[in-house]
Amino acid sequence: MQPKPQNAVTIAVSSRALFRMDEEQRIYTEQGVEEYVRYQLEHENEPFSPGPAFPFVKALEAVNRRLRELYPDSEDVFDIVLVTNNHAQVGVRLINSINHYDLFIERFCMTGGNSPICYLKAYHTNLYLSADAEKVREAIDEGIAAATIFSPSRDVAVSQSQLRVAFDGDAVLFSDESERIVKAHGLDRFFEHEKAHENKPLAQGPLKGFLEALGRLQKKFYSKGLRLECPIRTYLVTARSAASSGARALKTLRSWGLETDEALFLAGAPKGPLLEKIRPHIFFDDQMFHVAGAQEMGTVAAHVPYGVAQTPRRTAPAKQAPSTQ
Repeated sequence: MQPKPQNAVTIAVSSRALFRMDEEQRIYTEQGVEEYVRYQLEHENEPFSPGPAFPFVKALEAVNRRLRELYPDSEDVFDIVLVTNNHAQVGVRLINSINHYDLFIERFCMTGGNSPICYLKAYHTNLYLSADAEKVREAIDEGIAAATIFSPSRDVAVSQSQLRVAFDGDAVLFSDESERIVKAHGLDRFFEHEKAHENKPLAQGPLKGFLEALGRLQKKFYSKGLRLECPIRTYLVTARSAASSGARALKTLRSWGLETDEALFLAGAPKGPLLEKIRPHIFFDDQMFHVAGAQEMGTVAAHVPYGVAQTPRRTAPAKQAPSTQ
């Protein structure tokens, strides 16, 4: 049963996020769109290799299977949409690849070279993942939760039965209010500010709505007495210190009626080693430094281009793919 978009948690994924298309992208960049389309048609019976978002999508589908067992008639599930600016003729190879891997993706949006961002709201998108940083910035500017996804430096096995999603706090779940104070006035002033405003919730960041959607689906398992066996687990992984600035983060989540299953306050320590233990399907952060550190430890990391850390623009790591999807 295909859910109505307004009832589901809609995840829009670009073709280069879901599949590896490095050779195809090289042909597009060096030889142009006509040669690119010709190559795709010649190879349309060869499935693409899995890309960085592939394990995440498989985990979403595993959650859906559990939800449909418990709630056969509910449309409150993940709905995955393939969103790409590829030419429609490339669609056959994408469909063949999706069928090859037994993925349940029925909704396609293929825009033939135009930006697909204008369609995301029509799909009621809760999260957009792409390998194209510029398109992600467009989506963020439109108020859509979005991130640029990067392949890890090495493959690490992730859970097949539990979706694990890790979030940074400031400028991801929360606004960049606190990061602006650090940048302008330093850590000491930041600690004073957080203590003075401990009971004032932070404003929401770009991915607060996605955490909210995950929490809504988690509660469907909790209501069946399955809190400890829930196939969705969320993590707050933040550079904040617990004693000096952690309370405000947790109280903000509480004020929203939200929670994460685990909260890790690292007090400035690297996030990569902790993420290696968590093994999330995806980790969201607003700073490329932390994204690169996660990549090195085998984590699929996604950059959220929001807040003061983005000005001036930070240079993306070598894993960043060229500009088309």
